[in-house]
Amino acid sequence: MYRMNWKVVVGSFKLGLVASIEIHKSVDLLADTAQIVLPGTAYNRVLSELENTFRRGQPVSIYLGYDDQLRQEFSGYVQSIATDDGSIKLNLEDEIYVTRVAVADKEFKNVYIKQVLEYLTDSIKTSLGIDIQINCTHTLRYDKFVISKATAFDVLKKLQEEAKANVYMKGNVLHFHLPYEELFGKQYYDFAHNIEKAELSFKQAADRRFEVEVEGITRNGKNVKVIVGTTGGDKRSIKIYGVSDPDTLRKRGEAELKTLVYDGYEGSITTWLLPYVEPAWAASIHDSDYEYKTGWYYVTAVTTTFSEAGAVRAVQLGIKLSETKLRQNG
Repeated sequence: MYRMNWKVVVGSFKLGLVASIEIHKSVDLLADTAQIVLPGTAYNRVLSELENTFRRGQPVSIYLGYDDQLRQEFSGYVQSIATDDGSIKLNLEDEIYVTRVAVADKEFKNVYIKQVLEYLTDSIKTSLGIDIQINCTHTLRYDKFVISKATAFDVLKKLQEEAKANVYMKGNVLHFHLPYEELFGKQYYDFAHNIEKAELSFKQAADRRFEVEVEGITRNGKNVKVIVGTTGGDKRSIKIYGVSDPDTLRKRGEAELKTLVYDGYEGSITTWLLPYVEPAWAASIHDSDYEYKTGWYYVTAVTTTFSEAGAVRAVQLGIKLSETKLRQNG
């Protein structure tokens, strides 16, 4: 029987009791988030006093584990505080929180994503004194890109959505990459051993028929459309402002199609706190009763919940990974 352990530090304050912790990480979202629920009365202090202990922008570290073997599960900042129902809820955001600063309006022409990122990081350095480096492998180019009354966070969110990119902060480095470009680890799951619950359906690529239309809205008002996929399939539409290059639009459509058409599972599995896994890891799903369904999948999201009721991870699966991709990433 495992004994659950945890450690949470908010600013210089080490929490002595929590009601629950939930951590959500996803390659599809700009920020990883977490929520810590504190039972206000357990601290023998009125809520107003506790509210003064915690404040927006405080650094937060969350460690979880079994039998005193702790792993850091989250690092970030207090984004907001709620005290609506007799408890205190600390809503947290990962390192991307530092991008929530206003940036001056600017219009770019014939600009690559990396140049926009450089403008954002320069603005953050001016506002906060934080020197952020950039690791960008995405080559999307805009004919025109406009920043108006926005924060760096707002601009990053727009870039991520339009480019279908994996965007995250690690330390003082802002990463901006193509989807599925990186794999950070591997984990093994077996229906007979470490999967508590599965909400999965297995489908063949031939049964996943999609037609993706990508429309570039140009600066002179003329639209350029590119269609990829199977004619007559379920339709998906994407609009990108300031891009007219057909090859760029086609690559964006193919990236979307890649997430939709493959042989394999779609859905999620629920596991315990161990084994550990994160988004952008490869997960092996093994079923001894149906060996043909066994394969490696790209993890797109993980939600970890921790309370007196137990600790579980909901693991969302994305595309099935090829052996070539697995070898390329060790």
